[in-house]
Amino acid sequence: MNLAAHLVRNAARMPDRPALALGTQTVATWAQMAAQVAALAGGLRGLGLDRGARIAIVAENTPDYARALYAIWHAGLAAVPLNSKLHAKELAYCFDHSEAALVLHSRDMAKTVADAQPRPNTMQMGSAAWQALAAAPPIAMAEAATDDLAWLFYTSGTTGKPKGAMLTHGNLLAMALSYFVDIDSPSPGGAILHAAPMSHGSGLYMLPMVLIGNTQVIPASGHFDPAEIAGLFRHWPDVTMFAAPTMVKRLVTHDGARDPGNLRTIVWGGAPMYVADLELAIQRYGYRFAQLYGQGESPMCISGLTRAAIEAAHKTGDTALLASAGTAQSVVEIRIAEDGEICVRGQSVMKGYWRDPAATARALRDGWLHTGDVGEIDARGVLTLKDRSKDLIISGGSNIYPREVEEVLQTHPAVAEVSVVGAPDAEWGEQVVAYVVLRAGIAATQAELDALCLAQIARFKRPKRYRFVAALPKNAYGKILKTELRMQEQAHVEAGAKTP
Repeated sequence: MNLAAHLVRNAARMPDRPALALGTQTVATWAQMAAQVAALAGGLRGLGLDRGARIAIVAENTPDYARALYAIWHAGLAAVPLNSKLHAKELAYCFDHSEAALVLHSRDMAKTVADAQPRPNTMQMGSAAWQALAAAPPIAMAEAATDDLAWLFYTSGTTGKPKGAMLTHGNLLAMALSYFVDIDSPSPGGAILHAAPMSHGSGLYMLPMVLIGNTQVIPASGHFDPAEIAGLFRHWPDVTMFAAPTMVKRLVTHDGARDPGNLRTIVWGGAPMYVADLELAIQRYGYRFAQLYGQGESPMCISGLTRAAIEAAHKTGDTALLASAGTAQSVVEIRIAEDGEICVRGQSVMKGYWRDPAATARALRDGWLHTGDVGEIDARGVLTLKDRSKDLIISGGSNIYPREVEEVLQTHPAVAEVSVVGAPDAEWGEQVVAYVVLRAGIAATQAELDALCLAQIARFKRPKRYRFVAALPKNAYGKILKTELRMQEQAHVEAGAKTP
């Protein structure tokens, strides 16, 4: 079925309920949004686009983003949402690789899109042109098969070129339904706050919330600002928000954001949450947190922890569960390969990689998605992530998982952020190096951090070197670029070898 059917249904069931909001102001009811989407879909098809054509979106979070996504599906086309923080060269690759027929961009992204120089046969339209398209006569919703491409999700590209995961209407419907069973069960009448990029997790979670008719709220600033978010928690009822762990930490430590207001649930994902950070968040906001583990190839949908599970684990002191990725979501199966790699199969798993049969064959083997993550499953069915397979450090024949070391270092009050990587070592193969960002005005010495590690983990796992830095390198989605840190370490080794 076409995902846009949920919007059409809402227009019939709850025409006057708020569908879209900017800050505290409602900008469209469900009836209005459905009419706007049908008209914009008519404008898109009026451009002569073939069914299934890829439409790229490069914009900050706005109500138009939601309209564009559903109009693309309504018209029988495929969306290519791209992070507005990407460099022009990165956008250029995605435009070309996806063979985008049209790029829809916001006013602020006009120069970046122009610098990306889309192919000569790729149309470009700014926000004003979107509005002109929406003046077209509305069209009926196109038919869509379960296996039809809905969302071409470009991976972060932390190594090499990003790959386009082909997510079908069936994949995304399975993800949406799994949310209510495995993550949270909000009732109609609430709201979802899009403070994280709608090109990524927040946009994906638009789908379950549209399915039940909850208002899509975009901050007036278009991005994440703790003070603004706190105000919106107090204004809208039963608020859900998807956030990266770094966003959660900023929110709960912000002086003006200690009152959770009408917040129902913050669902975190995209990276592990350190247990110390989760405990602080619970202290400030109570049991209003749920977790998911997924990736672009199985969007938002591999495993998860509900609010109830987190509450029970916290009250019983089950730190192993709090540090875990939870249990398998209902639409997938998980197994651990002999080498420790997490493998997944089920309804949310992508169709394959766009224009990359070799990568598809490597990732989808024997009916299973090979995630590239390393983990283990205990007798309770709880999945614990160790690390990305490429991040594993092997020193003297022993496996060292960076996250285990990071969890310890993160408990030091002076440590704001930390990332642990392996550096080449002539004797041991690799040695452990910790890149540490300290909090403003608080000091920490290598000896203090070393003592902390020695008190909690095996001696061979402790960092051999600490590098205190002002910031950690991150990609457009806020993920730490360990590849770049390893390259820095390689450069240090090579420089040391040249020193007489």
